[in-house]
Amino acid sequence: MDLLNTLVDKGLRRELPTRDEALAVLATSDDELLDVVAAAGKVRRQWFGRRVKLNYLVNLKSGLCPEDCSYCSQRLGSKAEILKYTWLKPDQASEAAAAGLAGGAKRVCLVASGRGPTDRDVDRVSDTIKAIKDQNEGVEVCACLGLLSDGQAERLRTAGADAYNHNLNTSESTYGDITTTHTYADRVDTVEKAHAAGLSACSGLIAGMGESDEDLVDVVYALRELDPDSVPVNFLIPFEGTPLAKEWNLTPQRCLRILAMVRFVCPDVEVRIAGGREVHLRTMQPLALHLANSIFLGDYLTSEGQAGKADLDMIADAGFEVEGTDEVTLPEHRGSGACGSAGVCGSGDSEASPEARTDLVAVRRRGAGTDLAPNA
Repeated sequence: MDLLNTLVDKGLRRELPTRDEALAVLATSDDELLDVVAAAGKVRRQWFGRRVKLNYLVNLKSGLCPEDCSYCSQRLGSKAEILKYTWLKPDQASEAAAAGLAGGAKRVCLVASGRGPTDRDVDRVSDTIKAIKDQNEGVEVCACLGLLSDGQAERLRTAGADAYNHNLNTSESTYGDITTTHTYADRVDTVEKAHAAGLSACSGLIAGMGESDEDLVDVVYALRELDPDSVPVNFLIPFEGTPLAKEWNLTPQRCLRILAMVRFVCPDVEVRIAGGREVHLRTMQPLALHLANSIFLGDYLTSEGQAGKADLDMIADAGFEVEGTDEVTLPEHRGSGACGSAGVCGSGDSEASPEARTDLVAVRRRGAGTDLAPNA
């Protein structure tokens, strides 16, 4: 396909595709899918070889959130039967992180529910970052605490944080349909605060919330403009008890097209397959490794992932290798350091409506905040 040849050439030159080209990737047919994966795979290998970076989530505070994000099982008014607990102590969080690091994770993502941290919360997380770094040489720590106030990003950086995550989630034009308690501009502001403080910015999206192809392209182009180092691509987990519980809009093929589009728009950026990959990619997960160079190992915030050993086996069986702590994730031209410094970012097919797979949505009952061993 001329389209794919053009996109590969642009990706190898780090040149931005046109919006029409990005939309055309999402509109390709199932007959063309392997060609799309192969083309985007060339761009992925150019900048990241066959390395896969492993990340591990630690949920520092679960549930009890005052925000009304429709996709979230921790939202205000959620009836999802998830774990609810307040702040883990630094030693508890460090112990939880150790399980993921033992499984090969290179980055620990410290996440807390809520609109944003108080100054006292920043102190708590700073103590946790220190505890994790004191016990694990070479580990990267990313904080994800919601909307930041002035000066908080700088304090996290001083405490040893390497990165800050705050996702845009969906396009600006549809953001108000998903969340009303804060704005799209609030999210952009937090990513910019992280950048300004010298943190590696991490910002991505959630696919499967009923958005159009244009919405997906809009948010990925907005991410490219914001210039984060890593772009997590989440696939909506439709939790019972949330407003989007009935939104089963994704097929494995659709997920692969979305990941390919993100790779073409953000060619030299860490593209991470995040929440929902087991639910929506299912047996097609190994193909997604040809598009993304980063995944989460084990469980997520409020849902269970596949066994950590299964992740490691999948990576090896697909011919990829786990990225070591001594390897720099990003290409040299994007900067140096543990995470690399700032750089670029992150339906057309007439397929049948996907069948709901509620049997694959497992609420997390283990790991942080429980007496059960974590899955890593």
